[in-house]
Amino acid sequence: MRADKQTVTRLLKTARGQLDGILAMVENDRYCVDISNQVMAMQSILTKANKEILKAHIGGCVQEAFESGDPALQAEKMDEVLALVDKLGR
Repeated sequence: MRADKQTVTRLLKTARGQLDGILAMVENDRYCVDISNQVMAMQSILTKANKEILKAHIGGCVQEAFESGDPALQAEKMDEVLALVDKLGR
């Protein structure tokens, strides 16, 4: 992975902590809107982590594929990126 591991790790650990908090809220029958707000906050952090990872992939692996001049490698990396974009749109 080429993304800043410290940044991604911090974001994922924060999301993990939020998930533990959300589970406790569910177990304690907290107000639904409060739980939903925490779920959305966790989703936001996961989105930030994913953006960091994808930016690093595009700026590293994909860029290197295009600089290599290898059409097969370029096509492979483009297919990966397009598949990810398709998943993001769901």
